[in-house]
Amino acid sequence: MASAAGPGEDGDRRNVSDAAGVVVLGVCATWSLISAAVTGGRPEGVLLAILAVAAGYAAGRISGALLPVAAPCAGALAGVGLTLTVPHLAPGPQIIAPLGHAGATAAVLTLAAGAACCAAWAASAPVLRLALRMLAAGIAVTAAVLGSTTGFVTCTAVVLCSLAAGQMRHRGVGIAGLALTATAVTGLTWAVAASAVPDGFASWLEGQLTPHRIQLWRDALHLAREDLALGVGPGRFGELSTTATGTLLSDGKPHSAPLQQAAEQGVAGVILLAAAFCWMLFALWRTARPTPVALTAGAALTAVAAIAAVGNALSFTSVSVGAGLLAGLATARPLADASSEREIDARARGGRPTP
Repeated sequence: MASAAGPGEDGDRRNVSDAAGVVVLGVCATWSLISAAVTGGRPEGVLLAILAVAAGYAAGRISGALLPVAAPCAGALAGVGLTLTVPHLAPGPQIIAPLGHAGATAAVLTLAAGAACCAAWAASAPVLRLALRMLAAGIAVTAAVLGSTTGFVTCTAVVLCSLAAGQMRHRGVGIAGLALTATAVTGLTWAVAASAVPDGFASWLEGQLTPHRIQLWRDALHLAREDLALGVGPGRFGELSTTATGTLLSDGKPHSAPLQQAAEQGVAGVILLAAAFCWMLFALWRTARPTPVALTAGAALTAVAAIAAVGNALSFTSVSVGAGLLAGLATARPLADASSEREIDARARGGRPTP
């Protein structure tokens, strides 16, 4: 289940995935500035999200290399603590809170469950591994206790996918399945917004998602069709959506990341959002970490992508940071592994280990 690549090949893999990440995030930032300059939008929110992902990824790579078990465990506990202590992330009825915090709660708990499962796979002691898996299961129970049905479902799915990942020999199949899942959820969201689903199914979805959310999606699709190239500008959906302007305490978001990108940044924005997600999956596919770690992190990130496709999770900095952090933790190369490889290489050459 672990990568058999040598130190040189592993370094090349990481360099390629890191370079791809720099390019993708850089283009995302540049396009938001271009779209804002032409349309008069406000790119600060997009730039903050990109910065949060990059910072989280860097922190994950560093902490994951130093503490491959303790770092993801600490991240999981931090996610639970954040959900319990920050009022805006607490699910349930809140008079002053706009629609969307329930999705952020589900996303943070899902990332926390993924981090706990990654820590379990990185642990060598059976007792510690069992304790970390119990922590992941406890996070799912916490979501249920807090009333986050979505969080309970996604956390449970991540735990089950993590257990199944231990039986997979080739991670490419799993990564492809995760990409297909995210694509299917996004396509369904688009179909609902375009009223292209059967009436019975549409009525059931409307009952689950609320008519208000679906009307926001339709407004976003309508704005996207008006300017497919540039969109209406970052941060301008709330000004131009009739549903958002007519809603008390509206947060000005369509509550679907792909549809928001389409409405505010055009087709290029949607492509760049997909590219950012694909970059994370690509980095997990290329990492030298064991396959269960890579697929567990991929499952958690895919679950968050699904939540973001039908909610407003990515508008919360904690979710963006958490996604980058989990990706960084799952692609970090522990220093202990690097030291072992240098010693083996030195013994093979008949010399002494080099620093």
